[in-house]
Amino acid sequence: MSRRMLIAGNWKMNKTPQETEAFINELLPTLPSDPGADVLIIPPFTSLDRAGRLLSHAALALGAQDLHFEPSGAFTGAVSGAMLAACGCRYVLVGHSERRHIFGDSDADLSRKLNAALDAGLHPILCLGETLEERTRGEMEAVVTRQLTSVCEALRRAGDTGVSYAYEPVWAIGTGETAAPEQAQEASRFVRTWIGETLAPSAAEAARILYGGSVKPGNACELLSPPDIDGALIGGASLRPDAFAEIIAAAQTGD
Repeated sequence: MSRRMLIAGNWKMNKTPQETEAFINELLPTLPSDPGADVLIIPPFTSLDRAGRLLSHAALALGAQDLHFEPSGAFTGAVSGAMLAACGCRYVLVGHSERRHIFGDSDADLSRKLNAALDAGLHPILCLGETLEERTRGEMEAVVTRQLTSVCEALRRAGDTGVSYAYEPVWAIGTGETAAPEQAQEASRFVRTWIGETLAPSAAEAARILYGGSVKPGNACELLSPPDIDGALIGGASLRPDAFAEIIAAAQTGD
């Protein structure tokens, strides 16, 4: 089965609405009507409404960095899935390592967030990955298994194509360190095998598994070439339209 690549740019806490508009206006003219991959930008909450208006008829999708697991209520500072969808979001990250390790999102929280995303008609990108200490102790498989098992019921509910996955070793995020293609493939293959054995073989075949962790124009082709990697979750390099366009082109070449 041929899976279409997904290239997602996670801007984290960067860019005002004005800077977001300038980025979109610079990037869009460089993209063909069909970029050869699904392309997604994930700005901060404050830029989503403006981005959604600019991208309403573009070959560039919009996603959010997080969501709350309740649809509404007394949750100061939180944003619901319905609010994201109303801004034009089609995707949402769930369980990014910075949410897990800085903000304390638990496995139970993430199961509820996955369900909330599905309730809102959003496509979740579930982030998985181990810390350097866990990698050094040989615990990558145990950590990823725990992370997947904790949201298993939500994954069953989502069906074969309702969730994408992003393997992002924590030790390679924002550090300049990058997993070797063999390491990225090993982890992605492990995720696909778990999906096939726990959910369904059809789900494993359909699942898009991204690699995240210091992806740049210079290493994108190499990191996108392994058979079980179906795209990239990009941080710093996605903040520059020219660098992001180069990575998108690399995905098209690899496809």
